[in-house]
Amino acid sequence: MTPEQEFNRLRWRCRRGMRELDALLMAYADACYRDAGPAGQAAFRGLLSLPDPEIVALLNGSQRSEDAGITRLVGQLLALRVPGGSQHPA
Repeated sequence: MTPEQEFNRLRWRCRRGMRELDALLMAYADACYRDAGPAGQAAFRGLLSLPDPEIVALLNGSQRSEDAGITRLVGQLLALRVPGGSQHPA
């Protein structure tokens, strides 16, 4: 499988059936994933492996991940969601 095919498969996994969640995950994939480095990419893939209610709980702050990479990623995703937020959070 080519890197582009792998990325397209990852983007497909961003489609969760909740419009806001889909948009947020796809925005991160398109704007940040390729530059995230191996650890950031692994954290994103790990987040995508979680059930939707758990992802939503992480994003709304009612749950916290024990994985530091996912915790950092949640902060980056929230920065994308804020109007005027960075399109490529650090």
